[in-house]
This record gives sequence, C-alpha cells and structure tokens, in this order.
Amino acid sequence: MRTVPDRLSSEPVELIVDPSQAGWRLDVFLTHHFPDYSRVHLRRVITAGGTRVEDVGGKPSYRLKPGQRVRVLLPELPREAPRAENIPIELLYEDDWLIVVNKPPGMVVHPARGHWSGTLAGALQYHFGGQLSAVGGPLRPGIVHRLDRDTSGAILVAKNDLVHAKLAAQFESRAIRKEYFALVAGTPDRDRDLIDLPIGVHPQQREKMAIRRDNPASRQAQTYYEVLERFDGFAALAARPKTGRTHQIRVHLGHVGCPILCDRQYGGRARMTRGEIRRDPSDELVLLERQALHARRLQFAHPETGDELAIEAPLPGDMLAVLRELRQYRPA
Repeated sequence: MRTVPDRLSSEPVELIVDPSQAGWRLDVFLTHHFPDYSRVHLRRVITAGGTRVEDVGGKPSYRLKPGQRVRVLLPELPREAPRAENIPIELLYEDDWLIVVNKPPGMVVHPARGHWSGTLAGALQYHFGGQLSAVGGPLRPGIVHRLDRDTSGAILVAKNDLVHAKLAAQFESRAIRKEYFALVAGTPDRDRDLIDLPIGVHPQQREKMAIRRDNPASRQAQTYYEVLERFDGFAALAARPKTGRTHQIRVHLGHVGCPILCDRQYGGRARMTRGEIRRDPSDELVLLERQALHARRLQFAHPETGDELAIEAPLPGDMLAVLRELRQYRPA
C-alpha cells in the first residue's frame, strides 16, 4: 500500500511495509518503490534525514518489519533521461540480457554537472533506447557500475531490471572479479602483495580520497596487485580490487610509492612524452595524457544462465604506445 503524488515534490510520500517485504533493508525497499532513483541516491536521502520509519529516522541498513509506516521526502530528479547521442561504442559482449562495453578514456559514464553530453549513458540511449534497465534511474540507463572518466575498459550494462538487480547483488557480495591493468612510476619491492588499508575522504581536498587509518568514516579497502613486467623506473601491474571504494586502486598504489602514470590527482603529473622514456629532452611527442589505468577483465556468473563469463577489453592505443616504448628503451 502506498500513497504517491503524481509528481514528486516537497510533500512526503508514505509507504506501508508489506509482509512480503519484512526484513528488507530500508534502502532496498525504497529502491524497489522508486526505480527512477539509484540506490546510492536514496542512501543519501536516508542519511540526510529525509526518511522516517514510524516517525523515527533510520539508517540505509535498517531492517523493516511488516506494517511499518515509511515516510520519505524525495527531491526532484536533477534532469530527464540523457539525450541520445550517436557516439560509437565498442561492444565486447552482448546477449538478450546484458552488454559489456569497452569504455574509451575521457568518456564520462553518466551525466553530471559539467558533463551533460558525450557520456556513455547518452551513447547507450542512442544505440539501445528502451531496451535498458531503469533501476539506476533516468540518468543511468542500464549502467550497473562505473569507471572514472579517464579510466578505460570493460563496463557492464543490464537490459532489464531483474538482470540489473542480480548483477548489482553480485557486485555487493564481491562475486564479480575485476582485473585492471596499470602502468606505474617506480617498481614495487614485491612481485605480488595485498594492500589492506582503509580509505576515506581527504582531510583538506574533498574531491580526493586518502588512506585514513583512524578516521571513523573510513572504509575497509583491499587491493591485490601482481607485477607483470618490470622496467627501469616503471612497472606494469595487474590490480584486482577486493572492495570497490572510490579511487581505490589509484590511492593504494600511490600510497605504496608506485603512483599510476599521468594520474593528475594522485601522481602529480598530467602527461608523459616519448622523450621522458627515451631520455631525450628534445623529443616532446606526447604519448599519454590520462591515468594509465584500464579495466581489462570482468569475470562473473551470467545472471540468467549461470554460465561463467570472462570478458576482456584490449588495451587502448595510448597505453600500448607507452608499453612499447618501455619495453624497447627501459628494460629492467
């Protein structure tokens, strides 16, 4: 039972927990009733005090009981669905239920302030229209997870709401195995290791994350890395995050003294020239102008068939060019 106005406004919406929904988390309950809003967005609403359960504030993880009255104040959605744009996209995999796209570097995944066009969401809207799930809301058609703008590689897209929910559950339970390829400055002391350090918002720069061991708002973060190739002053790594914190791989590798090449936020440099690798100051040809991080592999159980899928995204041209130079001019 629910009473929902035709248009969401400043008036609270009232919902009654059905017996079939007993034990549901509060954030899951709201996502079920308001599929136009992402679960992350609704968590923010709850945390900000916009939700009351029996006139008492609750946490996103609060477990509901049958018959409880839930009142929620929903802000208006910031924008309509992204405008469809005829932007080419590379499909790594497609079937009746899901898609895996090879996102190019420099592409924002979904619209946000300052990035209303040229997004992956706009490209998906053009190529797949109404075939995509609505669980993430109108700004994120079918998009199950995200990559930073300058990180390239494989990203999962769901074609219906049930598949989206199943894939999201696999992400939450860490059943989806992700592998990234990274080029870093410096060489790790060990051939492989697990970085287990908590991550929180940087104390001075709010747009950055940082290792914050004693901050109660920090969250556990684990990244396993393996050295694939060593060079003189550089290395190629495989990074397999066990958790999914914001900027996790970038923060962890920077903390152990091996920042990702051309990572403006965490590595202190914005570009790499061919001359830097060849030790020739006169050669100013720019090889790389974004963080050298690529989501190379996704491995997961297909949400409908149960088959194990392992999908790989080929390295983009800029990272391949740097790798070729390192192999030729910077052998270990």
